[in-house]
Amino acid sequence: MSQLVGVPESAAPQRMNPALTLVLAVACGLTVANLYYAQPLLDLVARSFGVGQGAATTVVTLTQAGYALGLLFVLPLGDLVENRRLATRTLLVTATALLLAAASPVFGMFLAVSVLVGTTSVVAQVLVPMAAHLAPPEQRGKAVGRVMSGLLTGILLARTVASLVADLLGWRAIYVISAVLMLALAVVLRRMLPRRAPGHTAGYFTLMASLGGLVRREPVLRRRAVCQATMFGAFTTFWTAIAYELIDEHHFGQVQIALFALVGAGGAAAAPVAGRIADRGRGRSASGAALLLASSAFVLAAVGHGSVPLLALAAVLLDFAVQCHQVLSQAEIYALRGDARARINTVFMTSVFVGGATSSAVAGVLHTAHGWTGVCVFGTALPLAGLLVWAYGQWTTPTQAPADAVRAAETTRTADVA
Repeated sequence: MSQLVGVPESAAPQRMNPALTLVLAVACGLTVANLYYAQPLLDLVARSFGVGQGAATTVVTLTQAGYALGLLFVLPLGDLVENRRLATRTLLVTATALLLAAASPVFGMFLAVSVLVGTTSVVAQVLVPMAAHLAPPEQRGKAVGRVMSGLLTGILLARTVASLVADLLGWRAIYVISAVLMLALAVVLRRMLPRRAPGHTAGYFTLMASLGGLVRREPVLRRRAVCQATMFGAFTTFWTAIAYELIDEHHFGQVQIALFALVGAGGAAAAPVAGRIADRGRGRSASGAALLLASSAFVLAAVGHGSVPLLALAAVLLDFAVQCHQVLSQAEIYALRGDARARINTVFMTSVFVGGATSSAVAGVLHTAHGWTGVCVFGTALPLAGLLVWAYGQWTTPTQAPADAVRAAETTRTADVA
């Protein structure tokens, strides 16, 4: 079993600077966008390969399934493998997969490489914990917030960009363009990222086995994962059903739907704000407010369903709340174990992904059976369930430690993979 001995986490120098923060934010946004390019292109893909629309939708499903596999099996390597090497080499595989997708002559090959695209796009989640590692504790929330704002922007703009590129150059062009961007990112990250060798001597299987121990020993991680799963579930519920509402109620076309998706980009402003709140030790109370805001956004969406501006406002408020809660959650969980941030992110993001995927499926069923009202009732209930978990955590755990106390605690922790 291979071993890796690195510099202890507490001894690692802090190297975060504005240029590196920007590079990490852009890298996260461009990488995670690979998961969403196919969504507005399904009709074009179906016609290109001569398959039905139902078959074409499996592209999205398999890409997301690949991402789930990456979260579970690739992301923990961030606690074992030198991070710069892990990120850059994974991006090379992503670029290869994207080029194969663009050149796929048959639908079966396109589906297979879509899984690989999803699996390797998890590099975005390798970079977020690295930002937390490179920033000093008193600025960790701000650093994570800024990087997450880039990731959010990538999610929100991917569908619109893919639609516009496909209209000009055909649906395969976006895969070629993204492949070139992944190669460029690999070069930039190779030059700009400092080396970070985690201080572990155990191998991959021991590392994976430790995931269960983290879940058992870290109640804050459990609660944060559940709460963010409800929030991301609300997010996917809204964006899964809103296109149907805009078409049925407001007679939107595809271009108008793509433009509506841009309004959610306003939520990207939440990430830096949440980061500053977390650095001031107010993350837990602000999390409760974010959960309430998300639930209220669905109430607004239900009451104002006849008004496009009100639906747009609901989208902005929801996205703001979801991203704010995510940054607050990540700032807190990354302070739990400096030697286990990649595995902590694995537990957190896998839970979030499961919540989002499940809620998206439920939203489709509810919209068919009960229309937009049913979707909004479900969307309102999800953050409220998270609010109950948050309230329990407020009642059972001490007040959140400020950044200086977190820094002192981190310097006394010992690496423990078991």
